[in-house]
Amino acid sequence: MSTSPSQTSSAPDSKTTVISRSASVNTQRRIEALVDPESFNEFGSQVRHRTTAFDMMQRRPSGDGVVTGYATVDGRPIGVLAQDPSALGGSLGEMHAAKITGLLGYAERARTPVVGLLDSGGARIQEGIAALDGYGTVFRANVRLSGRVPQISVILGPCAGGAVYSPALTDIVIIRREGAHMFLTGPRVVQAVTFEDVTPDELGGAKMHSQESGVAHLVAQSDTDALDLARKVLSYLPSSCWDRPPMAVPADPEPMPSLPSNHRQSYDVRSVIRGVVDAGSFFELQARFARNLVVGLARVAGNAVGVVANQPQALAGVLDIASAEKGARFVRMCDAFGLPLVTFVDTPGFLPGVRQEANGVIRKGAKLLYAFAEATVPRITLVLRKAFGGAYIVMNSKSLGADAVFSWPDTHMAVMGAEGAVDVIFRSALQEAPERRAELIETYQREAMSPTLAAERLSVDEIIEPSETRHAVVSMLRALERAALPKFRHDNLPQ
Repeated sequence: MSTSPSQTSSAPDSKTTVISRSASVNTQRRIEALVDPESFNEFGSQVRHRTTAFDMMQRRPSGDGVVTGYATVDGRPIGVLAQDPSALGGSLGEMHAAKITGLLGYAERARTPVVGLLDSGGARIQEGIAALDGYGTVFRANVRLSGRVPQISVILGPCAGGAVYSPALTDIVIIRREGAHMFLTGPRVVQAVTFEDVTPDELGGAKMHSQESGVAHLVAQSDTDALDLARKVLSYLPSSCWDRPPMAVPADPEPMPSLPSNHRQSYDVRSVIRGVVDAGSFFELQARFARNLVVGLARVAGNAVGVVANQPQALAGVLDIASAEKGARFVRMCDAFGLPLVTFVDTPGFLPGVRQEANGVIRKGAKLLYAFAEATVPRITLVLRKAFGGAYIVMNSKSLGADAVFSWPDTHMAVMGAEGAVDVIFRSALQEAPERRAELIETYQREAMSPTLAAERLSVDEIIEPSETRHAVVSMLRALERAALPKFRHDNLPQ
């Protein structure tokens, strides 16, 4: 990587990578691993802070602890910021923040994605309120870009205090498994206030944020892996909401699996997803969080799509607070950037219980409902085995605005499962003749849960064989192509 000023005096059309002299070798390598070779152009390399207190005038590294510039990834322009922990710990002060907001302003005007490589000690304490105001300006710029250009945060080291809110406002968060942390208050403060003795990993490491909080979408094994994941995410997303997502070479799907005929028996819905989308294209996000709902990016006939699916392997595929919030944010992101939505439904309903009700399953479940109802991109729903109650409605039903709903032949759709329905409808009959229970369940399934009934009422557009699913999805997406015209729809509000 070139760093010498003498190497920047070549012809204007030459491709020379320019990195700030103050940037560490590690920061330079991170940028090199992200962008196309010799495509990075820096601005703000000579910026220095102007704080005089606490002998700060003796420590004024050029660049002020962050490298900003523009480059290309797979030939597409992007904005890049990389915090450099070797300069003042990568801490954010007035000018550090000014460089970041300048980059975000460039991305807004140029309509390009932004990738942030975050590795910082947090707010620069010596600058006091100026550092806090700096964070405020960054957050405001993140919000202004939300839903307009993709924003990806890659956590490669510490990210503490107010700094965590910038990645939380972005679309995708990637965190390195070792040595990267995100938390509002560090272990020492937690111990002093709550008397809990926790390590940085326990408080805000990759495992916690990928499995419990849901903040992290992807976990990387190393810096290189994290930056490869960032490039992969960008390959599915458009440069802005005013552009179409990039195309890929179409590929046939994997074979469609056979599902267990017993609706109580579990299976991995990802095998069904792979039987519909292009082979090798399914890219799952938040795989360890709210595992009863699967979300991810994929391609169908080369076109990028968003996938939402109930997962029978986890909690029998029920919806709950965590899965509803996970799904809502993903649906909003796909809609914001013009990715059609393909929804796979196999759910017995919402998770019952006092804890769910007390923690706001009504309010939070409504987020997923709202996200689907609001979405303007093409929306296709596939009912695989069952869809009951409120979960049937919430999972992109026809009544909620789905463009097409297809059902496999053996599905059940109703207010509730047959066992519960029979207990309500035939209570008196069962008291007199309990041996009729199996007969009444079969009768209810035939007369109230058949997909034919749903098709007669246009709740289902067509009953199809599993082998026809891929063709049906491809055909509908082609028919709806003009319904996904690029435009600004809405922001990607954190859930």
